[in-house]
Amino acid sequence: MGRYLLTGAGLLVWMFFFDDRDIITTYIRHPRELRQLEESKRNYQEQIAALRKESGLLKSSAATLEKYAREKYFMKRDNEDVFIIKPEP
Repeated sequence: MGRYLLTGAGLLVWMFFFDDRDIITTYIRHPRELRQLEESKRNYQEQIAALRKESGLLKSSAATLEKYAREKYFMKRDNEDVFIIKPEP
């Protein structure tokens, strides 16, 4: 009888603390990872929406496209000079 009780207790300890679906993983780690993934998903969706809006503006207006090219890629016209001033950290 003592062997069965000891074996059962060992099995319960294994199931609660060392198994892949233990209590710590199931009720603490997985919900935290899920919240982090949902936050990442929300951030990526916001970035996608902003980029789609920006893309729509660039496709609709040549002036906006020129402004974007000048600001992001430091493009210039043939008859002008561009000075890049970087702020000190």
